[in-house]
Amino acid sequence: MRNVDENMVRWASQSKPALGGISFFINFLFSITLFLMFNPQRELIGNIEVLGLIIACSTGFLAGLADDAYNTRPLLKFLAQLSCALILIFTGTSIHIFETEWINFLLTIAWVVGIMNSINMLDNMDAISTATSICIILSSLIVLSLMKDFHTIQYFILIGVLGALLGFLYYNWNPSKMYMGDTGSQFLGVLLAAIGIYCFWNAPFQAPASSAYKNFLLTVIIFLVPLVDTTTVTINRMLKGKSPFVGGKDHTTHHLSYAGFSDRQVAIILSAISFLSCLITLYFLSVKNWKTFHTVFFTAYILFFFALLFISTHVNRPVIKNRKDS
Repeated sequence: MRNVDENMVRWASQSKPALGGISFFINFLFSITLFLMFNPQRELIGNIEVLGLIIACSTGFLAGLADDAYNTRPLLKFLAQLSCALILIFTGTSIHIFETEWINFLLTIAWVVGIMNSINMLDNMDAISTATSICIILSSLIVLSLMKDFHTIQYFILIGVLGALLGFLYYNWNPSKMYMGDTGSQFLGVLLAAIGIYCFWNAPFQAPASSAYKNFLLTVIIFLVPLVDTTTVTINRMLKGKSPFVGGKDHTTHHLSYAGFSDRQVAIILSAISFLSCLITLYFLSVKNWKTFHTVFFTAYILFFFALLFISTHVNRPVIKNRKDS
């Protein structure tokens, strides 16, 4: 087992440029520009939902940029995340699964803030957040393609950001030459949360009365790795009486490393789970006649990987090295 200093949040000790997030945002803006060039008849000003997405993503980007530059306080970071959620809600992007609207709004806030933190916390080891985001975007493109939304701005944006992520993955793969930083993780968090609402939570599938649960299952499957990691860390820290909002080296990624896997192997394992979830999405969407078997199968798939990664955090415990100079 490795010695580890819990006060250090990032796994790697080397200082590297955190420029990935800037490239993501540039491609985001470039995609919007291309969309307007190919669709000159469409105006963004009249589309409040799209404007909300752009403003929320820009807010997440600027909040992350400020955090990378000035190491802002957690409260300010939370307020920025809350602002992103409220912007999306007030511009028409919110989860609709309950009849009571304020419950939907609370769930939307929890979803947006949760995903922003999940992507951020998952960015603790080379390539994992990047690869996971790529698989989520691929799944989103599959859904949009099935919905025949090829000419929507969301489709253009996802293609553009996917290209940026694929290019960045080359530099972020272990041993990485570059990090995405909070600039990248906060921007991706807002974008993926918003797309998750549009493509999965509110997806208009032709389903029986239990369609809300189907959409919930699909959402969890696609966001499986970040959700399992955040849930596991939160449960473990609360059981120990610690705050789940303070950084540490107790994530599922770290415990896989304590088990003897190299950083590259950990990235491969979690990337494989994300890619498998992408393939499972194809099967999920191909089901025409939903039966009890399908509910059991997809629920078991989620619980299997949650149990696997959760148990790993209790089997492989790090040796904590006490240091006064940290």
